[in-house]
Amino acid sequence: MIDDIITDVMKAEGWDTYTDHPNDRGGPTKWGITLAAWSEWRGHECTAADVQSITEAQAREFYETEYVLAPRFHHLPEMVRAMVIDCGVNHGTRAASKWVQRAVGAKPDGVIGPKTLEAANATNPISLHLSVSASRIKLYGKLVTKDPTQAVFAHGWNNRAAKWLERLAQSLTGG
Repeated sequence: MIDDIITDVMKAEGWDTYTDHPNDRGGPTKWGITLAAWSEWRGHECTAADVQSITEAQAREFYETEYVLAPRFHHLPEMVRAMVIDCGVNHGTRAASKWVQRAVGAKPDGVIGPKTLEAANATNPISLHLSVSASRIKLYGKLVTKDPTQAVFAHGWNNRAAKWLERLAQSLTGG
């Protein structure tokens, strides 16, 4: 299941396409992994060429460790797990964790701990999904309002958020 989630994330991030879009604050990126994130993961300053050479296996290990296991997202209810992992990749694990925490009435410290997990697993997963989705969509609006150069990404961001709402709707209707 986690491998399928990581595959979905990697597809949403452009699969193995290397990019260095002038408006992308992440700079050089491959598999959705930025130069800064790769440098931190590797424990030393990396180059654009290092990012360009990231393999699928390396990307999968990176995502599983940094966006599934470390933030403890794999313990969230199944109905929201994949969407929250995707939010963590797209917005940072602290932001995604805070959205979950606010949705379940836990202290929003950005760290998923036992209290947050207990509250998340006791919360209606549909409500949790919708609340986290709303936080994500609001952030996209703030990003574009604050920096209009980010509008070039708005269509893709909105499609990414809508995909999760469509999946929720399909799961509820059996479609």
